[in-house]
Amino acid sequence: MERRALLVAAALGMLGTAAGCTVESASNRPANSHVSGKADAALKEIQGKVFSKGPKGESPAAASAVELSDAEVEQVKALNATAAIVMHYAGNDWATAQIAGLKAEFARLGVEVIAVTDANFNPGQQVSNIETVLARNPDIVVSIPTDPVATAGAYRKVSASGAKLVFMDNVPEGLEAGVDYESVVSADNFGNGVVSAHLLAKALDGKGEIGAIYHSADFFVTRQRYEGFRKVIEEEYPDIKIVKTQGIAGPDFAGDAQKVADAMISQNPNLAGIWAVWDVPAEGVMAAARSASRFDLKIATEDLGTNAAIALAQDQLIVGLGAQQPYQQGVAEARIGAGALLGKKAPAYVALNALPVTHDNVLEAWKQVYNTEPPADLQKAMKK
Repeated sequence: MERRALLVAAALGMLGTAAGCTVESASNRPANSHVSGKADAALKEIQGKVFSKGPKGESPAAASAVELSDAEVEQVKALNATAAIVMHYAGNDWATAQIAGLKAEFARLGVEVIAVTDANFNPGQQVSNIETVLARNPDIVVSIPTDPVATAGAYRKVSASGAKLVFMDNVPEGLEAGVDYESVVSADNFGNGVVSAHLLAKALDGKGEIGAIYHSADFFVTRQRYEGFRKVIEEEYPDIKIVKTQGIAGPDFAGDAQKVADAMISQNPNLAGIWAVWDVPAEGVMAAARSASRFDLKIATEDLGTNAAIALAQDQLIVGLGAQQPYQQGVAEARIGAGALLGKKAPAYVALNALPVTHDNVLEAWKQVYNTEPPADLQKAMKK
């Protein structure tokens, strides 16, 4: 059990060395050296590792497994192929980065992106979007299903059309890799949950009451995050008690999370921290904390959105998060789709490791996550 605990604890040590800085924030460093040391050791041990399995239990392959040779790139360019990007939701920084990575890599490969759609987390809208896209006969479709059951029939039509289908994160029910679709590319979402758990535990000095706000939809990757978070808290930090959990379904994830956090704070006067399943719900938790004048509340989450990054830079409320690498995920997805046009088979599941982010490395993390310089507002927040 001790070795297993260390391995689970390990799901965190990536960005501190990968981006050339530590994952420790001076203002949030706990006094308990045992807890701090335990979390830091875990963060180091899992550097670059992926702990998640694929939707059907597949072992993860690295993004390097889907790179294309110079000769293959030239072959793809000669096809004059087209691609469509069918999103579940396009209103956050994660989606923007995915789309940017896809567009940049498709441009390098000479593949024209003919459509980008947003379902706003509505399965019916996504089915309609798919049908509209199919009318334009794309050679490649890259998508993330809003609901694995409600959208399955529409994705079967994509497969039947002959388009090469590549998924982000989630897979519709009944579709098989290598038959109905090429591959699914994801972050290490279980690892991201583990990362956020250790960072929250460190900020809490290993003790206290906390709440957790999870995603109540049947969404594989957000469920993995919650599982990773709970596993570490319950097995590694016995003096931290999860006293309240509640799911939110959206689409107003920030507003829904604010209402839940309002209730958690008012009903649990000793509440020391709240975990939120990604950065947009975390924004709602921050709003609730400010409304209640609970500026001491410790918040941990996943995804390096702009507002979460600014809060980290200012050392306010958010103490740490596990970040995905959405830009690089988009690059990998484009390569898989293009390779499939040449008859190249990809691994069924490709995953990129989680990145721990705190106040100390938030600017370097932004560069790694988004492949661009931090925005002016973030740089300004860091200087205050």
